[in-house]
Amino acid sequence: MELLVTGGAGFIGSHFIRLMLEKEDVSITNIDALTYAGHISNTEDFLANKNYRFIQADLTNAIEVDRVFEQQYDWIVHFAAESHVDRSINDATIFLDTNIKGTHNLLEKVRTGRAKKMIHVSTDEVYGSLQQGDKPFTEKHPLSPNNPYSASKAGADLLVRSYFKTYGIPVMITRCSNNYGPNQHPEKLIPKVIQCALHDQSIPLYGDGLNVRDWLYVEDHCRAIERVMKRGQYGEVYNVGGRNERSNKEVIKAILHFLGKDEHLITYVQDRQGHDRRYAIDQTKIQTELQWEPTYSFSEGLQKTINWYAQNEEWFHTMLKWCERK
Repeated sequence: MELLVTGGAGFIGSHFIRLMLEKEDVSITNIDALTYAGHISNTEDFLANKNYRFIQADLTNAIEVDRVFEQQYDWIVHFAAESHVDRSINDATIFLDTNIKGTHNLLEKVRTGRAKKMIHVSTDEVYGSLQQGDKPFTEKHPLSPNNPYSASKAGADLLVRSYFKTYGIPVMITRCSNNYGPNQHPEKLIPKVIQCALHDQSIPLYGDGLNVRDWLYVEDHCRAIERVMKRGQYGEVYNVGGRNERSNKEVIKAILHFLGKDEHLITYVQDRQGHDRRYAIDQTKIQTELQWEPTYSFSEGLQKTINWYAQNEEWFHTMLKWCERK
């Protein structure tokens, strides 16, 4: 199977490639622009694999995309996206370019036969925000994004849907809850808190700290995508969650507890703009139709994550320097 992974030098994409390279009958091409969100160090352990190749290219550049599609692919698994909410609030332009225009360029390759099938990896943030007591998001929940990042992902989702409805191309969408695990970008909540706690630094917490997210360990997410590839129905959307709803305050306290650190490190800061109150995923569809469910509890996944960051501080600082240059 010839598999094209976009954004495979990023957090989730690199974990997915690692999972798929365990199978001898899969050949993987990874395309990544190596912006602040992706770094070649995330792929070092499989760079020499005979079934893997890397192409640095920008999905928004039609000429560079054409070069990638000199061969035909059986699947595109599309992770590549600008995904940092705070950055989208500061400047949404690149989010519209990468998340919508980049997705469009890939859909055109499927439409014209350069790739046979495609999975578009999206986010639960496209659904908007829930209040405490509201039922979790199902796949039929209307899209109601509240920040430029989630709006750009919702736009991409609708574009994917339109290509299925108009052209009948074989595409599917997955919408995941908040991922965590090794190699996650240092600007994200869990790695940032771990590093601050390890060095007894102040930990910033937005607002009252009671914003709730459903946490999904990255390996579970990758297994879900593989299951959608094997059993999913074209034109369908599949929610992927971890069944681990936690407030930001609870997450931080759990990390401090694991590391034996004092909660006085927590510093409350002004809430960010467009900060959704609660996300929660109803994953009944993927469980009942595709027989997938998460294997890691939040405690198990968090312990593995903390251990990895404690043992790989050099990686963390390399990524921070990379971000500063970008």
